[in-house]
This record gives sequence, C-alpha cells and structure tokens, in this order.
Amino acid sequence: MCGIAGFVEPGALPDHAQPALERMIRTLAHRGPDGYGFHADVGIGLAHARLSIIDLATGDQPIHNGRRTVWTVFNGEIFNHVELRQALEREGHCFYTRSDTEVIVHLYERYGDRFVEHLNGQFAIALWDSERQRLVLARDRAGIRPLFHARSGGRLWFASEIKALHAVLPDTAVLDPLGLAQALTYWSTIDPDTVYAGVRSLPPGCMLSIEHDGRERLTRYWDWSFPHAGDVSPARGTFSVEAATDALRELLIDAVRLQLRADVPVGAYLSGGLDSSGIVALIRGFTSAPVRTFSLAFDDVEFDESAHQATVVRHLGTDHTTLHCTRTDIGRAFPQLVRHAETPILRTAPVPLMLLAGRVRQHGYKVVLTGEGADEVFGGYDLFKEAKIRRFWARQPDSRLRPGLLRRLYGYLENSPVQHDGFAQSFFARGLEHMGRPIFAHVPRWSTASRAMAMLSPEMRASIGPWDPLDAYERTLPADIMEWSPLARDQYVEAKSLLAGYLLAAQGDRAAMAHSIEGRFPYLDHRLIEFASRLPPNFKIHGLTEKYLLRRALSGLLPREVIHRTKQPYRAPDSQSFFVDGKPLDYVSDLLSRDSVQAAGYFNPVAVEHLLKKCQAGQAIGFADNQAFVGVLSTMLLHRSMALSRTASRHERAPVDRPVAAAQ
Repeated sequence: MCGIAGFVEPGALPDHAQPALERMIRTLAHRGPDGYGFHADVGIGLAHARLSIIDLATGDQPIHNGRRTVWTVFNGEIFNHVELRQALEREGHCFYTRSDTEVIVHLYERYGDRFVEHLNGQFAIALWDSERQRLVLARDRAGIRPLFHARSGGRLWFASEIKALHAVLPDTAVLDPLGLAQALTYWSTIDPDTVYAGVRSLPPGCMLSIEHDGRERLTRYWDWSFPHAGDVSPARGTFSVEAATDALRELLIDAVRLQLRADVPVGAYLSGGLDSSGIVALIRGFTSAPVRTFSLAFDDVEFDESAHQATVVRHLGTDHTTLHCTRTDIGRAFPQLVRHAETPILRTAPVPLMLLAGRVRQHGYKVVLTGEGADEVFGGYDLFKEAKIRRFWARQPDSRLRPGLLRRLYGYLENSPVQHDGFAQSFFARGLEHMGRPIFAHVPRWSTASRAMAMLSPEMRASIGPWDPLDAYERTLPADIMEWSPLARDQYVEAKSLLAGYLLAAQGDRAAMAHSIEGRFPYLDHRLIEFASRLPPNFKIHGLTEKYLLRRALSGLLPREVIHRTKQPYRAPDSQSFFVDGKPLDYVSDLLSRDSVQAAGYFNPVAVEHLLKKCQAGQAIGFADNQAFVGVLSTMLLHRSMALSRTASRHERAPVDRPVAAAQ
C-alpha cells in the first residue's frame, strides 16, 4: 500500500520535475510513511510514497524492467505475485527484487496492455513505456484503490488522492455543482466524475493510456457481469446447491490464503456478523497462533455489536482489541475524516473506522483483512430483500397484505420505517411505477437524498441545470442489463454506486490510509465475484434469507447464532454526534452559521438554520434529516479545506521533509 503521483507530457524535459513531484507526494505521506521515491525523464515524472509490506529490503519504487525501459509506481498489492514470478522466470525473465511490484513491468513486457488481466489484487498502477513514450494508468476491478487525473495544458497529472492534484493545480480545488448533486443523491459521484472541477476518476476495471502524441484511450478490461435471466449456472454446467457450496468454500479459502501474503503481521476486523467472522475463521486455518482481531463498540445499543463480537472471539480464540467509540469521538474526528475522504459524505460511519485504524497502527499492525464486499457479491443487504418484496407488491399495488412482508426487514433500526404500516406503505410505495427500470431497487434510498438536495441555494440549483438522477444513472448502465435477473440488476447498481464510490472509498481506503493501514477484501477477489455472479438468485436470497450459499459455506466454522444471525449493517450515530449537552460543537456552529453558509453559496442559509435547530433539539430521527445534516456539514468542511488548499498550493514551494534520491 502506498501513494502514487506524477505527470506525463510528450517531450517535456525533466529538469524542473522534482519540485512539483515533491509537492504532490508530500500530501500523500499518510499513505506511505516509510519513504519516497522518484523517477523523472523526458516526458514523464513519477513519485511514490511507500508503506512497506512486501519485500521490506529491496521493494522501493519506482521499479523498472531489466533494460530500464519500463517503469512503474504502484499502490496496492498483487496477491498472486509468487505464481506470476515463477511463470515469468520460467520464460527467462530476471528479477532484481522480491517485491510484487516487479511482476508488473515484466508482465507488461510479456503481454502488453493485457498484463492487467493476469493480476489478482487491489491496485492503482502508473506504468511508463519509455520506448513508446506512453503512460498506462490502471485500476483494480472492484475499485478498491483510487486513482485520479486532471489535465492542464498539454500535461496530464495523476495521483492516488485529489489533494496531490490540488498541490500543483490549485484551480481544481473548486466544487463542481453537478458532482455535488451526485454525491448528495447517490452517496458518491458517477465515475469518471468527481466533485472537483476538472478532476476525473479512473473507473474500476479500466485502463487509461496516454500515447506519445497526447491522445488518450480509455479501455474497460473487466466489469461485474451477470447472465441473462434463465441462463444462470454456477461456473461450468448446472451445480447442485451442495456442489456450489463446496466450490464457494474452496474459493474463499484460496482468496484468504493469497491475501494473507505479507512480510509484516496481518490482523482482521471483526464486526460480529457473518462476513467478518467468516474471514477470521478461515484465517485460523493458516496459522497456529491466535488471530489478531479488532472491533468497534458504541454506547448506543442500536449500533453496538460487541456482544456478538464476544461470541466470535470466544469461539475462535482470537487475540482481540475493542475500541469504544463515543458520539463525542465521532464529532471531534469528523473534520479529519472529511479531509481524507475529499468528498461530501452522508453518514458518519467512516469516522469510527478511521479511529479503529489508528488503534490498529498503535498495536504495530499495517494490514487487516475485512468482510467488506460480501453483501454486494452474495445479496446481503435488506435493500435486495426490500426490492424483492416491492416487486411482489407492485404486481398488486392495492394490496394491503403484500407490503406487510416489509415488517420482516430493518429490525435493527430504533426508528424503523416499517414500524407503522401506514408510514411503511407510504415510504416504500415511492417508485413502484419504476418497477420496469434497472434502478428500481435504489429509488427509495435516492429519494431520501431529496432532503439534502432541498437545502441547495437557488444559485446552486440554477448552475446544476435540469437533471434527473434516475435518468442520469441509467445512462451509465450496460445496454443488456434488463435481460438480467432483477437481483442481478440490483447488485450491479449497488456495486457500481455504493460499494465503489462510498464503501471502498470514504469508509474503506481513506479511513484506513489516514493511519497508514492497508485493508484487504477477500470477498472482492474477482474469481469470487465472477463465481457468485453466475449463481441462481435463490442461491443468494432464499425466500427472505440473505447470503444463503455463503451461510452454507461457512457452516461448521462459526457458532450457529452467527451463521443464522440476520444482517445488521454497520452504522454509527449521525447528527447526534455533533452536539454536547444540547449545544453544537464549535466548528459546527461556525460552519453552519447563516453568514458562513451564505458566503459559501452552496446551500440556503434559512433551510440549513432550520435543520440545525431540528438536529439540536434531537428531533432528527429519520434517515433524510440525518443524511442532509451530515451532507451539508461535510460540504462546508470541504469548502473550508479547499480555500486553505488553494492558498497553500499557490505559495508553497518547499521540498518534501524526507526527500530521497531520484531513481536512476
């Protein structure tokens, strides 16, 4: 795990590259506290901040091939690097390090742009081919590791985080109105859009090549893909549920085996639910020592899962640490999280995970395995079951019995939308007319965001222009998506929106890397995704039992109460975290004052003031108000940090604190 940055400009001389590269990479020191590396040549500048995990002695980047014609800087891990190295060595390739990075340059020599198809990992790669004078940027299939780019004149700049682009392109530290609207609606922007003017994200599973004449070519090498309805079979042939269970268990074991590879100790997050508990149980098969696990606990019973965590700790005998996170902890740390997330966020849930990463680091660990991704891959969210019920209801929209099935959902919520039949029918009836559209399952959640959108100022609304969020999102979807099963459509939209844009970003990469911690995600091994995508829908949601096949695969490894426990999504206190004894935290009062909101120009000061008072009085009990409050506050925090960033980048010319010699 690391941070990367650099630029490409055909024919540009390297004489003045170092100061700009140093300014960029210094902003990414939290991603790579173990050292910096640089390479500058005609047309190219590469910079790297290293978090050393594999090949601690000789793995410094940039890394080159034998002839020094191919160079790379890389953020992430290539989990199958051992097997790739062995195959390449049999073909005569010679290596000068033991790092996973070096397989990248040799694979490129062997396969050209198809090198990325051979990688099992989580990565953001910048590769320079000096003979062809071309740069290749590549991002992993699921979007675990970020990569951004922006153009200025004839130069394309790239970096792991947008703050590195701000360091050399201060004019990009401006919020884009449409990007803001997307973030407040979908919880993230739609790739390649970002919330910053002129900054683009490289979409998951994509490669961007910048050729010798400056032309850009974007290629998608992988995507979540599902069979047409009625043409579903797990892998080869038609599997029984028993055979599919065995195949899944073998894939899970191998994914965990690969992701345990490291030259430093590896721990695991443990929520107490099926997904993370399953990963910890599988890790036990590869070690004789107790697994090192880390968990969160909360004061609020609605969010706390410590009793379930204790059950798993006792059963598996792990060496466990619990971080108790209070509302005050969340409120005070929220500005730090937003600085790292670099986008408006609608929930506080990433904050405790950022604090937990700090605790992991204090205990001397750099790597943790997590259970993230299982819900998207195996159909775990209540949203999927909710959509199944709503489709059943939509066939008889006047039925009073069918929506009653919704009472079986959201039992973990203190203020559940299904507690009162009238409210439930009103809430979940939204969008029934969209049953024939691929975004059907997500309409209620995106409709909840209308409260945040209602906060926008008239000027901001005018700058966004006419925009229909449902139509806009559907334009990004595969042409044949309506040929897939309804569950497959729901899974695809969830994977491309919430997973890649929010969970793996603000709640994953950024929260962990704020404390130089690498999260690994065995459930997002692309082989597992491809296998699960071929499963019949009832192997994933059986009746209203979610993750049916995964439960079977982990049966026998965990206590029965964990195997059969209903999914409880990880959540944290939202608006209530920003008030102590009925008074808002100082920075909240300052940022959400009428004058501050008016000066920023994004939101209507009167509407924000009303929302602030409602939250202060403890009357914001629903998702809509809480999301609006957190969204407005995070946007205002971004506004302040962007102003500071523009000022600093325009005046700062100092070198990095710990420069290292440029690679030769």
